[in-house]
Amino acid sequence: MEQFWTEALSEDKADALLTKVADQIKRRKMEVPAVFFLEMHKPLANVGASATLAFSPFIIPFIGFDAVNDYSNLMRKRENWERLIQLLEDKTTKSALEEPSA
Repeated sequence: MEQFWTEALSEDKADALLTKVADQIKRRKMEVPAVFFLEMHKPLANVGASATLAFSPFIIPFIGFDAVNDYSNLMRKRENWERLIQLLEDKTTKSALEEPSA
């Protein structure tokens, strides 16, 4: 059986995960509700990450162990929530998934 959170995420991996999440939120044009949700639940960052582990037997079959481990490890730190909020609020960066407007 594998263990959760055995090693810390590297800065590069954390940046890649945060960028991926921000791109998916921007692609769906849900920046405002996402920022509102993140700001509202920032004090509960560690509780949410631990809840993810509690529900992991139900989540892992759909997205895999590595994804659950990486994202819960990423979101257990409050500063990563703040970095995600900054990525969502930054209007100068275009999402890699957006098509250029003609």
